[in-house]
Amino acid sequence: MAEKLHDYRKSYEKGELSEPAVDENPMQQFRTWFFEVKENGGIDEVNAMTISTIGTDGFPKGRVVLLKKYDENGFYFYTNYNSEKGKAIANNNKVSLSFFWPNMERQIIIKGTVEKTSEADSTNYFHSRPKGSQLGAAVSQQSSVVESREVLEKDLVALEKKYENQEVPKPDDWGGFLVKPISIEFWQGRPNRLHDRIRYTLNDNDWLIERLAP
Repeated sequence: MAEKLHDYRKSYEKGELSEPAVDENPMQQFRTWFFEVKENGGIDEVNAMTISTIGTDGFPKGRVVLLKKYDENGFYFYTNYNSEKGKAIANNNKVSLSFFWPNMERQIIIKGTVEKTSEADSTNYFHSRPKGSQLGAAVSQQSSVVESREVLEKDLVALEKKYENQEVPKPDDWGGFLVKPISIEFWQGRPNRLHDRIRYTLNDNDWLIERLAP
């Protein structure tokens, strides 16, 4: 049964974005927007982002993960390297990240390449997590087929007993990824669909700043 969504419309009127107003460095511009969105409220997880990969089956796939760090090198997240996205990245390290912050009518789209972070970085982050999250990562062979939830819960109980008074070791197949951007586009909703789109493109070691048609 078809359902028309023609009347799902709104006017975007919460901000604007101009070339003179943006920072010369896109990572600084990201930082500015990130904290403005956080301080404005209304977003449960401001660090939630969609990462899109090209799977080993040739199909693109997007899923939401959590950004855990960013610096002048790029954007960091952590996962099981043998998961579907981990295998996709190993096969093709070109990805896209996107953030959508409806509370301020903003979107950021990032294209970049991915590399693993160091073992020390992965281990340090793993042990910064709550113990329950560590055990969850250890018990899950992410993206593999499981017989039932009961099997997972039984395995988790066994691990909880095993490491009740011990540190949980980081799984060998679990760690960090760094997305190194080559393009970052900042999108600000505007009235009448004349949205502001400012794109930074890496050119050698400099960032080219351009306005795109909405």
